[in-house]
Amino acid sequence: MKTEEREKLIQAYLEAYNAKNVKGMMDTLEDEVVFENFSSGEKTHSLYGKKAFQAQANDALAYFSSRKQTIKSIIHKKEKTEIEIDYWAIAAMDFPNGIQKGQEIKLVGKSVFEFGQKGITKIMDIS
Repeated sequence: MKTEEREKLIQAYLEAYNAKNVKGMMDTLEDEVVFENFSSGEKTHSLYGKKAFQAQANDALAYFSSRKQTIKSIIHKKEKTEIEIDYWAIAAMDFPNGIQKGQEIKLVGKSVFEFGQKGITKIMDIS
């Protein structure tokens, strides 16, 4: 897949994510999508398949009253594209890690995307 096509898919995915538009997010993914989340070097979560991804995305709508990922940089490699992001959100609930409802969350992270013929096949979020 050409880099321009990759960027369009990533941009569409993030726009849908920021708008809490789960259907829009799903439109960018292939059926066998893999999602992995890493925090402080540890894998904290993983999913396989569009159905599992959609269920998690719907559940996550309740976690934050507002959320936004902003791309700081894009690096294209042969098999994947890495983006550095600024993440901002307002917690909509109390979390076990001590984050309180209404608290502002700011993170810098990286997302790594892999692609198939028509869509995203893997997303790794790293913070």
